[in-house]
Amino acid sequence: MASGPFVNDEYVEARVLGELLRAPTGVALDAPAEGVALHVAFVVPFFQQGSGGHMTIANLVRALERRGHRCSLWIDDPGGRCAGGADGAVRDLRAWFGPFTASVAYGLEAFAGADVAVATGWQTVARVRTLPAAGRAYLVQDHEPEFFGTSVQRAWADDSYRHDLYPITAGQWLADTMGELYGLPATPFDLGIDGERYRPLPEVQRRSNVVVAYARSTTPRRGVPVALAALAELHDRRPEVEAWLFGHGGDPGVDFPYKNLGVVPEPALPAVYAEATVGLVLSMTNYSLVAQEMLSCGLACVELDAPSVVAAFGRGGPVDFAPLDPIAIADALERLLADPALRADRAVQGAALRAERTWDRAAAQVDVGLRAAIAYAHRDRGAV
Repeated sequence: MASGPFVNDEYVEARVLGELLRAPTGVALDAPAEGVALHVAFVVPFFQQGSGGHMTIANLVRALERRGHRCSLWIDDPGGRCAGGADGAVRDLRAWFGPFTASVAYGLEAFAGADVAVATGWQTVARVRTLPAAGRAYLVQDHEPEFFGTSVQRAWADDSYRHDLYPITAGQWLADTMGELYGLPATPFDLGIDGERYRPLPEVQRRSNVVVAYARSTTPRRGVPVALAALAELHDRRPEVEAWLFGHGGDPGVDFPYKNLGVVPEPALPAVYAEATVGLVLSMTNYSLVAQEMLSCGLACVELDAPSVVAAFGRGGPVDFAPLDPIAIADALERLLADPALRADRAVQGAALRAERTWDRAAAQVDVGLRAAIAYAHRDRGAV
């Protein structure tokens, strides 16, 4: 490809993607002996501080390392979007998402092979299919075509599931989606909770009139306009209730009183969850970590009545569901605000969730998926 001072990142990425999709599939390395520790190479796309997807990867890396596996992280950034160039990207990945033992590299020129090469977003699949590995997996954290309207990004994201990478999915809904839409087997895992961080804080007094809402308006799948409309309806009914927003800075452009906490650093979130009365988060595609982290801190919460959320928590479980309707969401919030006993029951269920959904348990489930990826790659050669 011709070199030059390109300013259109997506143009550069389109050129690279085209070249990679024409390149041959990487060498299939021999499968490791059954039960031995693996070298797991995660190929990660461009990132920014606070990226939830990259934090999930980092949590899994730490837990896989505790299981004895060797991990490496490879930043695939053909558009050059990471600030500070190669050295800055490596430094930022460690600073923002560490600590972990895994080596970190910008670019894949030095990639010499792995037991499992893992794509971690649609942008990285074309690259991973060219790498030498015994198995190739796809860590699927959401159904990414749904992030876009009709566009080249939507087409590329949809195509990313069609290159024979074995899916390891964040939740059962995504595993079902891989089978129903793409005919792929998959291994699901439950997103973990950092129980040392997300826990009740007895030193923080819980208020009786605060709703805290995840209002990351730059992420359309969070349904923020409907969440804000629900808070407006709630204010009409209960003007004494305070609305706290977090996840995005700036003026949300609403006509009811609010307090915008902006982008809250992760270490500060438990104190917010410990002080609020009820939480609100809407997940229109895959379920969010936010709801289970709220519950782990003893905060009852309302989530969207959507297939991924129901699959993750079950009906009759710790989450209160509402359809994508501001009146119905306000009803659910009001029901929790009016019932301290119900909120207390949700806190008990949240404690059980915190004990069950550890990152070590998630890594054990991912470990099964990594070995399934190796078997999947060798399925035409007989047993591995």
